[in-house]
Amino acid sequence: MGSYASKAALGATTDEPTEPEPKHLADLIQYINETNMSVEHLADVLSEKARSSSWVVVFKALVTVHHLMVHGNERFIQHLASRSSLFTLHNFMDKSVLEGYTMSTFIRRYSRYLNEKSLSCRLITSDVTKAKRGMGGMMRTMDTKELLNILPIIQIQFDALLNFNANPDQLTNGIILAAFKLLFKDSLRLFAAYNEGILNLLGRLRNKHCLKNKLVETFYLYI
Repeated sequence: MGSYASKAALGATTDEPTEPEPKHLADLIQYINETNMSVEHLADVLSEKARSSSWVVVFKALVTVHHLMVHGNERFIQHLASRSSLFTLHNFMDKSVLEGYTMSTFIRRYSRYLNEKSLSCRLITSDVTKAKRGMGGMMRTMDTKELLNILPIIQIQFDALLNFNANPDQLTNGIILAAFKLLFKDSLRLFAAYNEGILNLLGRLRNKHCLKNKLVETFYLYI
């Protein structure tokens, strides 16, 4: 099954400037959802592809990883979160083609967001974008101390997501468009979780008649 996953990962990260093929992504989702299958090998293959010099291959590797984070089970993202480092692409630049200059900028921003998403999962011990919402959900049942610790982590992740900052006229190929769609999904879920946490925190502080500085701290978190 390791070779099966490798084949699908390689198929999803070819040098064709199109989004990863849905068939290969579906095969990878099926692989990581099998409880007896190792996700470490798959993560290694995708990490290796992210070290390519081609913006196409690197961007497709990042999109594939993000797709698996969003649509796969939590085993995959928990494994990524356990790694000391995920992507080191802060200096990435593909000068071989004209489009590489622009896309390299978005690759650097995108990899930073995925690093923050992984770090958030490590610090919170779960993927907040997949957490149950509503009155019995994770953000609604946390106590004040937990909320004051976790809300800044979510905010940092959200800031990294917004830093991707692609305008409509910059979505010039299927790869960056696929990344944008995944980021949009995460943004909705992050905002919902953050909003529920703030409402919970405000309610707890008001009910306890907490000190003014705690209310100010909450206010600045929200804005």
